[in-house]
Formats: sequence, C-alpha cells, structure tokens
Amino acid sequence: MLSGPGVDVPATVAETKQLKACVNHLIGIVALPALWSGGEPAAIVGTVLDVLLEMLQLDFVGVRLSDPAGGAPTEIRVAAPLAAAVAPRAVDEALERLGQDPQTWPTLARSQLGGRAVTLLTVHLGLQGEVGVIVAGSTRANFPVPTERLLLSVAANQAVIGLQEARDRSEQNRVACELDERVAQRTRELAAANAELRNEIRERRSVEERLDKARSELTHMARVTSLGALTASIAHEVNQPLAGIVTNASTCLRMLATEPPNVDGARETARRTIRDGHRASEVITRLRALFGKKSVSSEAVDLNDATREVIALSLSELQRGQVVLRPELADDLPPVTGDRVQLQQVMLNLFLNAADAMSKVDDRPRQLVIRTAREAGERVRLSVQDTGVGFEAQGMERLFEAFYTTKSGGMGIGLSVSRSIIESHHGRLWAAPNEGPGATFSFSIPERPEANP
Repeated sequence: MLSGPGVDVPATVAETKQLKACVNHLIGIVALPALWSGGEPAAIVGTVLDVLLEMLQLDFVGVRLSDPAGGAPTEIRVAAPLAAAVAPRAVDEALERLGQDPQTWPTLARSQLGGRAVTLLTVHLGLQGEVGVIVAGSTRANFPVPTERLLLSVAANQAVIGLQEARDRSEQNRVACELDERVAQRTRELAAANAELRNEIRERRSVEERLDKARSELTHMARVTSLGALTASIAHEVNQPLAGIVTNASTCLRMLATEPPNVDGARETARRTIRDGHRASEVITRLRALFGKKSVSSEAVDLNDATREVIALSLSELQRGQVVLRPELADDLPPVTGDRVQLQQVMLNLFLNAADAMSKVDDRPRQLVIRTAREAGERVRLSVQDTGVGFEAQGMERLFEAFYTTKSGGMGIGLSVSRSIIESHHGRLWAAPNEGPGATFSFSIPERPEANP
C-alpha cells in the first residue's frame, strides 16, 4: 500500500513504471521546443509525429493543419509502420470517414486501415481546433489509456506554441522584407531628388530636412518591426507557465523516486503540469485577442483568489530574491467581471517588477505588500508596494510607454501591455512613489463593466 494525503491507494509495480515512463515522456515533450527552435512548421510537425510514434508505439499518427485565413486543410503528414504498408489512398479514406471538417472529428473513432481494425484518437490543436488536429491510431485493444491521452494533449499544446511562433516569425520576415523594399525605394527616390536639387542651393536645406525626417521614420519602423510587440509580449508572459511545467515535472520525478513512491502526489503534480500547459496556451490566445483589439472574456473573478494563485506561482521567484511577502487581502471584496487570465498576467508582472526593483537593496528588508480593497463607485483596487529603488516623479508616465524601461535587460513591454489589459477592463493602472523607499503600483477596475462611466 502507498500512503497518500489521508488515503491509502494500492499501486502495482506496473503502475509505478507506467507513471514514471509518463513523467519521462512529459519531460521529453516539454523539451521539444529546444529541438525545433527557429524551425519551419513542417519541421515542428515532423518532430512531434516522430516523438509520439516512438513514445506511444503507435500504428498510425498524422496531423492535419488548417489554413490560418480560410480554415481549409492544407497539409497531411503521416508517419507509421502500418501507414507505410498500405496505399496512401487508404489513409485518406480512413480520415475522410471522420468527416470533412477536422474541427468536428470525434475524439475516439473506429476505422479500417489496410484490412485491420484501428482505434483513432483525435486531439485538437488550439482551443477550438482552429490550428488543426493530431490523429493517432493503434490496433491495441486498450488504446488509448489515460497516460496516452495526457501525452497527446501536452504534445498538442507544445505543437500549437511552436507553430504559432513559426507563424509569427514568418510574419516578421514578411514585414521586414516589405520594410527593406520601402527603404530601398525611398533611398532611390532620395538619390534622384538629390541629383535634381544638387545645383539648387536655396532648396538644399529643405531636402536635408526631409531626409532627416524620413530617416527618423524608417528607424522607428525598423525598431517596432524588429522587436515585434506581440512576439515580445508572448515571450514575456509565457515564460512563467513554462517554468511551472518544468518545476512540476521535476517535483513529480522526486516523488516517484522516494521509497515508497508517492504516486498520489506525482499524479497531482502531473495534473498541475497539464494546467500550466493550458495556461501557456491561454496566455497566447488572450494576448492575440488583446493586440487584435477583441473584447475581453467576461466572467466573475474573485480578485483575492486570483491574487493567491499568482502568489503561489511566483513564490519561488520571490523567495530566491529574499523578498518578504505580506498579503493584506480585504475580507469583503466583491467579485469583478473580467478576464481572469489577463488580470493575473498584470498581477504577475507587477509582483516580479517589484522583486526586480528590490534585487539590489541590501540596507533594509525587501518587503512586498499586496493589498486588495473596495473603492467608492463600485470599484475594486489592488496595490503592490515595494521597498525598492523607486523612480523619479517626472518619469512616472513614461513607465507605461511601450519599449521604455529602467532595467538594463528589460524590453519595456510588461507595463505597456498591463495598462492595455486594465484599460480593456474599463479600469486604470498607475504608479506613485512611497513616502519612504520604494514605489506602489495599483490598478482599479469596476465590479461590473457598466459601472464604468
């Protein structure tokens, strides 16, 4: 018998080995981005298929990607011993039996391939399958077991992240090419203008001013294009859930390495790994919606509970920075209506910024106070107060400008994105220096959207 938290759970050696194998496979899947970094969609898809085929001992695995604009299937890749033994048309027919629209394909289906009965498991890529689907098939009677479903789900999340990064890279390259062409065209025009105006002394000053203006505009456009506000924001926000996945996987391995193995704890840690994987996918989706100026997802959010979740997520980072955390959460706080993930992105950014501001403080405690409170006009406020280096009052508004940062290694994205999120919730984000050392960042949002004037 293995002892869990208050419950005795029987476990066999086979179950323990299966769980260990699942954790090892999860770690391998989480490490996939290091293999396809900078790769094209075809390479990303091929890597995922090869890994799944080897890990799960499948008879068939394929992926169908959807066109980003029209939603029509544009590519089918198949890699399997069984698929290699039958005609390509038989593979097409097996998939056609699932329906014309991949988004409507059932999760589990029975089919025939090469005269053999095959169980097909479909996992959607994206929240609604908008990116495509992965189809795995096996002739095993017990396929799929829960661990196989788990591995396919995590692999799908990783594939979506990799495909999205590849598409963003492709879009950046396209914009960069267009910009280069515009620069070349503009240079040719200016050269022609200079040739015409070389002997016109009185107009030389005007030509130089136009050249300076064009040069300034091109420099600004190159800066915006090269940084890519959307890509920088995704990298900034997705880092924490990915770090959580790695941490959970390591914790799960340690639990399984104990004598006897803590199977209950390992199982719960694996669930948290899936949660963080979904969170990373949700962050990308919500950031795309934010920059596309789409409306936020409305739900009742307990700001205190959301704050506690972010504190738990960032606790290890705060402890490494020797930060003394002091939560002061109001008991009578009403729920607010908004997007929970986006609001937690803002909290996480404010918490980590405060920790960074105190990283070089050695002459006083590094204290972080997090407060929630009700405000007049049916509003709720969250404040993050630190004892860091603070900032000068005259530079207060610039803190929220895109690409402006006071940190040597910062991108100047976090506070700009945070203000956009709060304003999309009909709220306000501001900063103020403390009477003593440090600064306080606060945001205020209405309990209901209509409460905002």
